[in-house]
Amino acid sequence: MADKDMNPRTDGEASGEPTQEQQMQRTRVEVNDKDAVCLYANFCRVTGTPEELILDFGLNAQPFGVPTEPVEVKQRIVTNYFTAKRMLQALHLSVQRHEQAFGVLETDVQKRVVGGARGRQTS
Repeated sequence: MADKDMNPRTDGEASGEPTQEQQMQRTRVEVNDKDAVCLYANFCRVTGTPEELILDFGLNAQPFGVPTEPVEVKQRIVTNYFTAKRMLQALHLSVQRHEQAFGVLETDVQKRVVGGARGRQTS
């Protein structure tokens, strides 16, 4: 997904030749996703080598505590670290925007469960 909003914009730059960042903002990549497969994952394992990053995605049927059954990995993405860094920046920006609109995301499941239980116990 290439979108000019994925690149942060700097206001107040001197006029003249566009910077590389400004040129990238104007560049749009056409994407054909008609054959893309959409799958859900609530588990991710990150491993790698000095040359490649390996992301495994799967479904953890037991999201609370330590699973007693193995998590089945259904998708694997192998990429280089340059692409991984660009993906990290795009994901970071997307999560920032989501949190600005909807509030902070608590990634610790125990805190979410305890916080939700406390809120329901009011008289």
